[in-house]
Amino acid sequence: MDTPNPKLKQAVLQVLQDYIDFLGRDPETQLQLIVDEKNDHYLLTEIGWQGQRRIYGTLIHCDVVDGKIWIQQDGTEAGIAPELIALGVDSQQIVLGFKSVERRQITDFAVA
Repeated sequence: MDTPNPKLKQAVLQVLQDYIDFLGRDPETQLQLIVDEKNDHYLLTEIGWQGQRRIYGTLIHCDVVDGKIWIQQDGTEAGIAPELIALGVDSQQIVLGFKSVERRQITDFAVA
């Protein structure tokens, strides 16, 4: 395993915080940033209620593995990969883990 890259961790945390700032205005739901820095897991979850409907789920889940950001779950409309690139992350340091290997091969991002 490579030495942890603080730039990648910082980029992931910045994107997650940007989503909290953007979406965190609903008084009935709560966004929770869950960070496991020891194992490089980063999640943004949403919990709460909208009327009688329970809201609970992972909006974004990223892992930093061997010098790459693995996007495991991306429930955003536009996707977070372009935001990571805007923060200086190279596209070959981003793996769209929620896509099959075959689908990853036809993207501009890393396969694994």
